Amino acid sequence: MFSKGQIIFGVLFFIVFAIIIGFTYRKDLKLHKKFYKGSYWVLLAFISFIGLIVAIKFLFK
Repeated sequence: MFSKGQIIFGVLFFIVFAIIIGFTYRKDLKLHKKFYKGSYWVLLAFISFIGLIVAIKFLFK
């Protein structure tokens, strides 16, 4: 399916990408705290809404 070289490239790409994203997030942490205050409530509402849809699906099955 995938050659050994492709798998190695994919793993290395993922590791380097994750490290770069981590450093970028840490660098912008002050801005995130300032501009995205309270965004956890939006995430919680979204997850609750998806959970409600799944519950309704299984309830009326």
